[in-house]
Amino acid sequence: MLSSFGDEIDKSGTAVPSFSAPAGEKELVVAAKNGNEEAFEILVERYRRRIFTIALRLIRVQEDAEDIPQQNFQKAFVHLHTFERKSSFSTWLTRITVNEALMLLRRGRGRREISIDEEPCELKEAARLEIPDSDSDPEASYSQREEAGILSAAIDTLTPGMRKAIELRDLAESSTEETARLMGLSVAAVKPRLLHG
Repeated sequence: MLSSFGDEIDKSGTAVPSFSAPAGEKELVVAAKNGNEEAFEILVERYRRRIFTIALRLIRVQEDAEDIPQQNFQKAFVHLHTFERKSSFSTWLTRITVNEALMLLRRGRGRREISIDEEPCELKEAARLEIPDSDSDPEASYSQREEAGILSAAIDTLTPGMRKAIELRDLAESSTEETARLMGLSVAAVKPRLLHG
């Protein structure tokens, strides 16, 4: 049912805003925290590509990086009530993404596993089931995982301010000016954090 303002009316008779026009992040977050699923879906669509890009830069395996946005948004939906809006929603999502990617790397799931039935098969079928190794260079693959582990350990040792600046500018590919805006600081205050980080 629609109200006279074009908003939908929920079962309790309360007007639930409809987001046909582009809505701002804060408005969508408030509506999502109040249970508006449409607002949360808009946030998901707005940030899905960015979350995937960040995950891919950290994990470097497309199949694993494709899993991160879904896990990320599930966690965000479950824990949305804890989001205090001290930072932007996109910054909060970026932090969840970095944590999810680092946990995946720590668990050693940097490559896809393929299960094959253990039933014996003839040589023709065995040859047909052979799967080429997607890792052309095992040494490079090991080196990437080792570098990711070192990066993770290094990020964990930074102060919260430095960590946030590095995550926003280097991992989320924000400009220094955008990083400063998202952190609520001046560019002059952000630059030393980036340099020391």
